[in-house]
Amino acid sequence: MRIDRQRQRSHTSTLKRTTIVSLGILLLLLTACGPTVATGSQKGGKGSTTIKVATDFPVSGQDTPNGKPAQDGAEMAVQEANAQHLIPGYNIVFVPKDDVGAQGTFDPDMGKNNVTALINDALVAGIVGPFNSSVAQAEMPIANQAPITLISPSNTNTCLTQRGPSVNCTGAQDKVPILRPTGKVTYFRIATTDDHQGSVLADYLYQKRNYRKVYVIDDTTVYGVGLANIFSNEWQKLGGQLVGNRESKQKSNDYGGTIANIKSAKPDLVFYGGTDSQGGTQLRQQLLNDSGTASLAFGGGDGIENPVFAQVVGSTGGPTFATIAKVNETILPSAKDFITRYNRIYGENDYGAYSAAGYDCMNILLQAIKRALADGAQTPKDSNDAAGGKSFREAVIAAMQKTDYNGVTGHHSFTENGDTTNKVISVWQVATVNGKDTWKFVDQVAAK
Repeated sequence: MRIDRQRQRSHTSTLKRTTIVSLGILLLLLTACGPTVATGSQKGGKGSTTIKVATDFPVSGQDTPNGKPAQDGAEMAVQEANAQHLIPGYNIVFVPKDDVGAQGTFDPDMGKNNVTALINDALVAGIVGPFNSSVAQAEMPIANQAPITLISPSNTNTCLTQRGPSVNCTGAQDKVPILRPTGKVTYFRIATTDDHQGSVLADYLYQKRNYRKVYVIDDTTVYGVGLANIFSNEWQKLGGQLVGNRESKQKSNDYGGTIANIKSAKPDLVFYGGTDSQGGTQLRQQLLNDSGTASLAFGGGDGIENPVFAQVVGSTGGPTFATIAKVNETILPSAKDFITRYNRIYGENDYGAYSAAGYDCMNILLQAIKRALADGAQTPKDSNDAAGGKSFREAVIAAMQKTDYNGVTGHHSFTENGDTTNKVISVWQVATVNGKDTWKFVDQVAAK
């Protein structure tokens, strides 16, 4: 009996040790495998079911009328994609960023910080933006090295993507080696470049409006200087005269000296290369408020073409013209449904020059993400999966280069430099429409 009890105790002790060891092994296995459930992740070690897409626009302060409509268009595309299950099995998360700085206007450094933060989240597959060319110049090298897609609805500075004397991108303006340090294209845009925008406006004002003498001012920004250069060169080729000394002037609340110079030069047109928030609004107001310059015509690019500028300067005095570096979708039957949906969500007063372009840019990015997944690319596991994020972003960039997209603003594919093949410029004039000062469409030109 003693022997049997000893054997029983021995057997029981062995079972306990075996159970403890087995439990220990099981715990080790569970620890090695990590948690069985992770938010936004698929089981079996696959990638996240959450895909983030971002925007970077100036959506506050003085630049709200420019950036907010573009952001709204992009957001609308994401909402529709989720509702229609564009990418089955995945939830698309919209991440908006504001690049307005302490001065209340777009800030290249803020844009750079935004893009850096987005790159550090591996789930961000691409970025729509920025709005301004000087912000693009700050963001592009960082995005190119990451790499991550940037696609802009509104950047027009030619030298962001092109080189050579034919487009005035030589010397200090030869920026591509700096903006594209890897040598690979990761930046795309659907706006027509300034070598077309500046020349189309010069052609229109010289040939169709019969102006001959122009005084040229720029706001010192990448966009403003480039646009003014292109306009001036085309104006002289047409036989027009540049009067007075070219002025590069940063934003000011007092353009009295400039007004005096303009009076002395006696132009019949003032051209402003720049944006409304960098001084365009103040300059135009002061020209209209001075009896010696109130009747002068005023022209600029898409940097001044927004509803607030038109409402502030009004339609009295000399005429005010501007271009937009894309088709005027408001006259296209194919865009009617989009505009109705947009106005229902955001309101008619919020519809801006680049609302539709923001929408198309986001849809182009989403289609590229869908193609990348269909071709076998795998999303990163989570926001910290840097290697997985880089691999997926590279697949999205490859898909972007194959874009063949029909959207609200027309058909878009990309050149080897990332520029759209859809080169159209629309021309607008401030006018009173239904009792309100706004931009009225006057012409449209397919760029050469």
